[in-house]
Amino acid sequence: MSDDILTAHGLTRHFAVGGSLLKKPKVLRAVDGVSLSVRRGETLAIVGESGCGKSTLARMLMRLIPPTSGEMTFEGRQIDHARGRALTELRRDMQFIFQDPFSSLNPRATVGRLVGEPLETHAPDLSARERRGRVAELLSQVGLRPEHADRYPHEFSGGQRQRIGIARALASGPRLIVGDEPVSALDVSVQAQVINLLADLRDRLGLTLVVIAHDLAVIRHMSDRVMVMYLGRVVEEGPVDEIFARPRHPYTMALLSAIPVAEHGRTRHQIPLTGEMPSPVDPPPGCRFNTRCPFAREACRTDVPELRDAATAPGHRAACHFLEEIAEQAPPAPAQGGAGLTEGARARFALYAEASAGTPTRPRSPAPQETTP
Repeated sequence: MSDDILTAHGLTRHFAVGGSLLKKPKVLRAVDGVSLSVRRGETLAIVGESGCGKSTLARMLMRLIPPTSGEMTFEGRQIDHARGRALTELRRDMQFIFQDPFSSLNPRATVGRLVGEPLETHAPDLSARERRGRVAELLSQVGLRPEHADRYPHEFSGGQRQRIGIARALASGPRLIVGDEPVSALDVSVQAQVINLLADLRDRLGLTLVVIAHDLAVIRHMSDRVMVMYLGRVVEEGPVDEIFARPRHPYTMALLSAIPVAEHGRTRHQIPLTGEMPSPVDPPPGCRFNTRCPFAREACRTDVPELRDAATAPGHRAACHFLEEIAEQAPPAPAQGGAGLTEGARARFALYAEASAGTPTRPRSPAPQETTP
């Protein structure tokens, strides 16, 4: 059996925008040729600016929206062409956690009804009593009390509502969970609790996670691998420690250099990004980052770079014409631990560690080994 639980090849999602009776609509390329693979039991984080296509990609992986082109498989089963019973079975094994824990819950339904609803579809043989027992068990798994089943979503805090959403996602017994910025609507202390809850559930239940995020502290704390997107395409991917310690794409370098320093009087070199991200309706030719890249040359404006291996670690790839040159100019990796993080980021990670004090830390999934054909 393959170690990859989820794969995607050449995914695109285009939307028609504008247009009228006399005017042809334009094409918005939200996702444009993305390929990925997720190994069983790992956590893959997908990061990028707003508008880069990461949430659209997450919804395609769950078949909430169909791809324009490309292929997706889950445990060898086709996702993009699944219909009827096949799609229902996929939905049992793949679940989604939404960004806003309030708008994703029906305010007119009790928590017991919300969490138990997937059981009616995926475990129809359960009696009403068995279903109530299973709901109580699910609420306990996410840190809520069984009596909360009789309450309504508006009676809970934001963090508790997200726990309800997680309990509902777990109800069908999934093997893969996709989270679309599952903690971005919560304050920092509650983020720590929910992040550590997800990590604990991943370990206890053997889950695989795909997490969409823009907070680098969240990514660094909980993921095994990182995929960086820009304007609908993947620009860098690799093990989380490698990405943070030795970023190889100028866009990734700029993201990491923007982490604030939490010490008075200290500054750090920041890679400037001038201008706004171009519109996905009219992306620039060549490398899509060339209009903001401080290293851009003529080749960047005409030729599209391919993802290729960086000479740092297996599985570390970047889409840049001048990958080796930029690597030579990059500052050396930090002598001590921390993977190149600033004091501000370390302070946030300390908060997460405090929230999970006493919980053993799961070792990250090993990096993929190169094989000889």
